[in-house]
Amino acid sequence: MPLFKSRIKSALAHRREQGLTRQLKVLENSNSPLLNSEGSNFINFSSNDYLGLANDPELVDAWQTGLSQYGAGSAASPLVTGFSPAHLNLEAQLCEWLGFERAILFSSGFSANQALLFSLLEKDDSLLQDKLNHASLMEAGMLSPATMKRFKHNDTQHLESLLSQSPQSLVVTEGVFSMDGDQAPLSQIFNLTHQYDSWLVVDDAHGIGVLGDKGAGSCSAAQISPDILVVTFGKAFGLSGAAILCSLEVGDYLTQFARHHVYSTAMPPSQAVALSHACQMIQTQEWRREKLMKLGAIYAEEMSGVKGFIDTQTPIKPFVIGEAQAALSVAEELKRKQVWVTAIRPPTVPKGTARLRITLTANHSEDQIHQLTRSLHQAIDRSSESGIDPSLESNKEAQ
Repeated sequence: MPLFKSRIKSALAHRREQGLTRQLKVLENSNSPLLNSEGSNFINFSSNDYLGLANDPELVDAWQTGLSQYGAGSAASPLVTGFSPAHLNLEAQLCEWLGFERAILFSSGFSANQALLFSLLEKDDSLLQDKLNHASLMEAGMLSPATMKRFKHNDTQHLESLLSQSPQSLVVTEGVFSMDGDQAPLSQIFNLTHQYDSWLVVDDAHGIGVLGDKGAGSCSAAQISPDILVVTFGKAFGLSGAAILCSLEVGDYLTQFARHHVYSTAMPPSQAVALSHACQMIQTQEWRREKLMKLGAIYAEEMSGVKGFIDTQTPIKPFVIGEAQAALSVAEELKRKQVWVTAIRPPTVPKGTARLRITLTANHSEDQIHQLTRSLHQAIDRSSESGIDPSLESNKEAQ
């Protein structure tokens, strides 16, 4: 059998044996609180649309206005003919809001993170990353010429020990971690990086729009300004794409050397128009964040004390099950109760910490939160009756 065919066949068989096969599902209205799958409606608790903008008529109108003004696509990379007034306006808005001199736009957060690390790092550099950083950051670090070390999750003592051995490092952390919903101790990390003459990069994909003054994110909430900030538009913005916020000099450097930026077609200018409008909605519509807090308090009150529950101050509410098959079983039981929750399994999370990744949005109602918690209690009880232990010995093992 040819090499590649044999390798692919073996890898797929191994994944199936582990019960970790991933599958695409065709869903209708998946950017709404109610989605449809195979003719049935489910309450959607798997969306990253935290502020409920993805299907908001106001934002849809803004994109349609952009289409009328600029057409469908950008037709070139930013450095050829793909950079329009709409892109310039979006960059200016992001800088004014988030307090930076430059914003460099990308088509995805994955490409922004990889472009940043590939551009900045050289052979003798030291890269220190939180152990639970996103795959885009970890992969870029491993493929870069720098020496990468990971510090224990949110452990500033471990980070300081690494910095004492390798000052002038690039330290990278997320603001909010996507699988645990917890927040990085940004103030302490910021102080350490400056103490050891290092730079701090914060990927705030899950914090921007949700935390901080006017939704300015994790760094605003922690009252720090990192050397470089990465924000993505596929979560609270309700759209897609990303931006790197930085100084004028770093921005010019990325324009010269960030290959993902230089050699990729620019995002459609109509999308940039919609993103500019989303910036305004995020900053002015405080009720969305207030509602998220209220819904989160209801969820915590009704699930607190249940084995597997983890309290967070973000819309990400992980419920730790333990084994992959048990997580799948509970998720399927929830679907039978018209509640759509995704089971997250290894290798996305560490072995033994398979979980339900529950996310709340400003579009959910209080009644829907009550239905979620009621159904989750019932699904856990049913799993216990069937002989499946649905949770770990302690929540601590999930950290």
